[in-house]
Amino acid sequence: MQQYPYIVTISSEKGGVGKTTLATNLAIYLKAMREDLAVTILSFDNHFSIDRMFEMRGHKPRGTVHELLMGKKADELVHLGQYGVGYIPSSTELADIHERFRGPMTLSRLLAQSGLTGILIIDTRPDLNILTQNALYAADRVLIPVKDMPSLENCKNIFALFDKRGMDKKSLALIPCLIDERIKFEGVFRDQKTLLRAFAANRGYRCVDTFISKSPKVESLNTNPDGRIYPILTHARGTEVHGQYADITRDILRSYDATPESRSCLYAQWLAEKEGQKKEAYLARLEGLTEHCLICGVPLAERPEEREFYYETSDRAMRGFLHGDCFADMLCGTLYGLYNDSQAHNAARAVIADKAGKSVTLFLPREIDNAYTLDFRQFDLAGELAFRKQVPMTGFAEGTLDGLHDRLYLLLNESLAGFEGRLREGSWLAVHPVDPASPEKVLHEERYRTVQKLHAMIGESLAAV
Repeated sequence: MQQYPYIVTISSEKGGVGKTTLATNLAIYLKAMREDLAVTILSFDNHFSIDRMFEMRGHKPRGTVHELLMGKKADELVHLGQYGVGYIPSSTELADIHERFRGPMTLSRLLAQSGLTGILIIDTRPDLNILTQNALYAADRVLIPVKDMPSLENCKNIFALFDKRGMDKKSLALIPCLIDERIKFEGVFRDQKTLLRAFAANRGYRCVDTFISKSPKVESLNTNPDGRIYPILTHARGTEVHGQYADITRDILRSYDATPESRSCLYAQWLAEKEGQKKEAYLARLEGLTEHCLICGVPLAERPEEREFYYETSDRAMRGFLHGDCFADMLCGTLYGLYNDSQAHNAARAVIADKAGKSVTLFLPREIDNAYTLDFRQFDLAGELAFRKQVPMTGFAEGTLDGLHDRLYLLLNESLAGFEGRLREGSWLAVHPVDPASPEKVLHEERYRTVQKLHAMIGESLAAV
C-alpha cells in the first residue's frame, strides 16, 4: 500500500452531468474490487450526498471538510462509512476558507501531510473556484463527466488552467456520462458518445475508453422513502451501468498500480527537501553570527538573556546580536550626546529604547571629501520612514575617537569595515528588535524573509533619493 494517497478528482463546471454519482459509486466499486485498499472520499459541495450515501448512524462526529481545510490532518477526520469506504463529512461553512486558499497548491500540501493512504476521491463543486483548482492540481487522475455539448464546451476552462500553470494535462480525461443510447444520428457520428468523443478529440481532449449510460434504474436510487442513496453495485446489477462502472474502476486501479509515487508523495518529498534547505540555510545563518556584542565587546554567551537586537549589513557580510543596554546607551550618545553621567540620560534613554524596540534602525555612513557623516534613520515595522537625522562623525576618517561617538565608531568599524581602513562603499547596517527570550527566531525562514523584505524596501527608498 502506498504511504501517500493517490488522488482522483471528479470535476465539471456543468451541473447535472452525474459528477457526484460517479464519485460515490467509484469509491464503492474500488473498495469492492480490492478489499484491502483504503478508499476515502470527500466533497467540496454542500449537497451532503456523500454523507447520505456513507453515513453510519450512531458514529461520533470527528470533524468535517472544514477542519481539513483549516489544517487538521485528514486521517483524524475520516469516518468509517457504509461499504467499507472512509469519508470526511461535508460542510456548509467553506465560504470563509477561500482566503486561506490563495494559491493552487495548498491542498496538495495538506494531503501530502494527511496521513491518508490508498485512493482518495474528491468531489468538487460545479465551478472553478479556488478549492476546485486546488483539487485539480493535487490529482493524479481527473475525470471530467460530459453529457452534452455545453458540458464539453466548459472543459476548455479546466484545460486552460493547466496550460496557465504549465502542468501536464495527461491526468485529465473526459468520460461521457448519462448517454441515452436510444438516440441515434445519421452519418459518421452514430450516437451521443461517438459525437462527444469526436468533438473532444478535435479539441485535443482525451477520453477514457468507457462511458456511462443513462439509466432510469440508476436515477431512482437517489429517491426513496428512507432518504438514502443506494449504490449501483448492490441495487443496479442488471443494468449496463453496472458493467461500465466496473470498467472504469479497473482503469483507475491499473493507473494506481502503475504509479509508484503519487503526486502527494512527490509533493511530500519536495516539502521535505524544501524543509531541509530551510534548515541548512538557518544553520548557515546561525554559524555566521558574530560571537560578541560589537558595542561592548563582551561575548554574547556570557549574557545571552540581554540579546535584544539583531543587526545585519546590507551585503549580508556581517550579522549578529547586540545587548539591549549597549544599543540604547549608544543611541543616546549618538543622537543627543547623553551618557550615564548626564542628568537627562535616564529619561531620554527610556524613550529612545522604547522607540528602538518598535523600529528598524538604519546606519548609513556617507563619505564626502574624506569626511564622514552618518545618515541615521528609523523605520516602522511596515517599512515607513519615522525618523531621520544627520550626525557628523568627527575624526572617524582619521581613526580618532571624539569621546561622544566612540561606541558608534566601534560598531561601524566592526560591521562595515572594508579595505585600507575605509568602510565598504554603499553598505549600511540595519538593527532589528528581537524577543530576548528566543532571539534566534529572527533567523527562522518566515521571520528572516520579513527582515529581507524590509531591507529590500529600505534599499529601494535609499536608491530613490
